Amino acid sequence: MPTSITTSPQTPRYQEKREAILSAAALLFNEHGLRGATLTDIAGNVGLVTNSVTYYYRKKEDLAKACLLRSIAAFDALALAAAEPAAVPERLRAFLRGLAHLLADIEEGRHPPLIVFNDIRALPERAEVFAAYTNMFRRVRTLLTGEETAALTRDDLNARAHIVLSVANWMGPWIGRYEAGEYERVADRVSDILIGGIGSAGSSWSPPDAEAAWRPAGSAESTSEAFLRAATVLVNEQGYRGASIDKISARLNVTKGSFYHHNDNKLDLISECFERTFAVMRQALILAETCSGSGWSRACAAACALVRFQLSAEGPLLRATATSALPDKAQRDRVRTTLRRLTERMNSVIVDGMVDGSVRPLDPAIAAQTSIATINAAAELHRWAPNVTPASAAGFYVRPAFEGVLCPSGNAGGAQ
Repeated sequence: MPTSITTSPQTPRYQEKREAILSAAALLFNEHGLRGATLTDIAGNVGLVTNSVTYYYRKKEDLAKACLLRSIAAFDALALAAAEPAAVPERLRAFLRGLAHLLADIEEGRHPPLIVFNDIRALPERAEVFAAYTNMFRRVRTLLTGEETAALTRDDLNARAHIVLSVANWMGPWIGRYEAGEYERVADRVSDILIGGIGSAGSSWSPPDAEAAWRPAGSAESTSEAFLRAATVLVNEQGYRGASIDKISARLNVTKGSFYHHNDNKLDLISECFERTFAVMRQALILAETCSGSGWSRACAAACALVRFQLSAEGPLLRATATSALPDKAQRDRVRTTLRRLTERMNSVIVDGMVDGSVRPLDPAIAAQTSIATINAAAELHRWAPNVTPASAAGFYVRPAFEGVLCPSGNAGGAQ
């Protein structure tokens, strides 16, 4: 079944109305998730009744697919345009500058809004979107392929492309704190961090030896903890509405009655998932603030601990973008405020490194955003590097995020 109905003449008015529907849908999907936004809300935002929207897109899933494919095509075009320079650093700068110009155009109304790539897995029929995203990912990976990266394995390049694309996708939600005229300058600072890392000339990569001291953990193993982990995985994949009580129970091979024996309701369980995620992040960042060592070593250690947790049996953490899963706006705002505050804690550790000389002069607020984006994206790392393990993730994934994507290879535990 095609994504849109194409039997009617594609008149300018038809195209204009369809673009208006896509724009309204992108904004609502970003705010409420693919399953949270309704056709009625989308129709209302463009002055239509629901039946009028279905003239253009038969189902909400068709509309969501069209929004995702439009965003994927936009990123693919940015990567294609950035491929001309011969050197990898210049390609990355061109890619992120192109993204900055696109985001500025969206901010100032010259380009329609784009959906972020958060809820692809929430689509019931997602093969076409997955294929398009994978092709776009490969084009971004090509930007990293050159003399500077000739010694890297395919999995190394996959992990680094995942970092670049995750940081780029993360820019949309936070770059709005700057004026649109500053977006290019912000993109150049992001590029500088992705290419050169954050450490000063005297700071070498050395993940923490005392792993136990840097290992954040959830609650002790229990049935309630198992429900939290199952709900976290499903919310990350399918959003709040997709993570139904039936699916959570089925993931644990328990009955719906067992769910209600251990949980009052789904909303409270999902709220506890956020609190669990924030508690784990807070624990690692408090250690980074209070332990001995340079600011560089403590920031690296916190990131290693959190990525290790993401890939462990205790993980994952809820994706930051899962805030759209919450149906209550006040609760979404509280969760987003907490995440901003935790990002500021990483910022302060990076500032400590600048003070003690272990972190080079850079924009610490942007460095904190790139660090948190990398940590957040680790939950999807297995898709691109299936052999990575919690033990190998530090050198394989965190190191290029903190030393720059051109740094030497870290062993992914046998990945080739």
